[in-house]
Amino acid sequence: MDPQHPDKRDPKQYIDLGHSKAENHLKTQVALYEKRKQYDASTTNVLRAFFWTNLFGFFYHYLKSRFGRKAPYQFYPANGDNGIYPLITGQDTVAIALLSDWATDTVESDQVAYVVSTYDPDYTIHLGDVYFVGTPREVADNFTDANASWHYGRHGSLALAGNHEMYSNGKAYFNELLPAMRIRKGDEVATQQAGFFCLENEHWRIIGLDTGYTSTNRPFLEVIFKPDCSFRDEQLAWLRNVVRLGDPTDTRGIILLSHHPYFSSFRDDHPVIGRQLREIMGEAARPVLWFWGHEHRLLFYDQFGFPDGIRAWGRCVGHGGMPVEISEPNRGNLGQLRLYDRRVRERIRGMPVGYNGFALLKLQGTSLLVDYIDQNNVVVVSEEWTVDRQTGGLAVQTLSVRDGIKRYEPVANKDA
Repeated sequence: MDPQHPDKRDPKQYIDLGHSKAENHLKTQVALYEKRKQYDASTTNVLRAFFWTNLFGFFYHYLKSRFGRKAPYQFYPANGDNGIYPLITGQDTVAIALLSDWATDTVESDQVAYVVSTYDPDYTIHLGDVYFVGTPREVADNFTDANASWHYGRHGSLALAGNHEMYSNGKAYFNELLPAMRIRKGDEVATQQAGFFCLENEHWRIIGLDTGYTSTNRPFLEVIFKPDCSFRDEQLAWLRNVVRLGDPTDTRGIILLSHHPYFSSFRDDHPVIGRQLREIMGEAARPVLWFWGHEHRLLFYDQFGFPDGIRAWGRCVGHGGMPVEISEPNRGNLGQLRLYDRRVRERIRGMPVGYNGFALLKLQGTSLLVDYIDQNNVVVVSEEWTVDRQTGGLAVQTLSVRDGIKRYEPVANKDA
């Protein structure tokens, strides 16, 4: 707990946070214990809270969530909704804020949410990870309570699932978070019905993809069979038959959103999702712009694709609320990494951490301006994308890069 802000979580709780389910469940219980201790400091009650919340609570919730059933998978059509939402019309610019790994309930995540609110975007989208395990209490603290800091867009908010929501089998994500996500659809306001969606206008399609539901497996099995974050058949059918992603006559620019990365210079690649998209889009699949989170960094990749997958410009915006990692890249795809925000904001337990932030997209006809903004409302990188409506091809121009952003020189890559 942050002693200066006793109602917020201390970022120290998140330093060196691993990806084991048991560790994240224990962290959840420790956070609950610290809140209970704050309101009753007598020795007897503190000890009772420790044992009931930390130990017994941990075993109960861990066994219940890890050995229980996943929440039923929700997909379209659902309640008359097909998951395609027209972007607001009648204005020159449509603004969309993208945040990922934001839901930490810290002072830093509140800062980011406040900066987002000053831009009052039309839409806000969370790309996943409600920490530590996406419980109803964690959803409420970040999104739905009266004092939660999530900023709802003027015309809607949507949320993808990350792996942390699935550490509690996705129950709070589907039962608590999605019903709180709403979007204007014509004269009506729709509630988000599934963990994927499509926003579109005459020039652009922004497609939110679900990689979270398949990011966890049954206990013990996930040690032997590592989850690949692949798209379920229901989502593939929606992409093929409803979104019609493979339609060669649709030359609108394609922007993809997901929690997990297609490729990475730091952690696991997920080539299966690029392969599945290639099967839908065909051999002539054109390159896309792809935003993801999962890694707690701000990264910019040049166009890349695995031999059997689509090609994409990758943008990692996983620096929403977690302590921002700024270690050097250590694996794969180093030839595609171009920019990396390695500015040091402070040290927590001796570890240097960077600046939290978000991406602000502004759609203006066939142009897309993207500003990457940190928690102090500083534009770190600004770029402009344009779509060729004859071919659907994308082109990018970097407009500005703030001092302190590390640049990487192009090198050959045999996988490209």
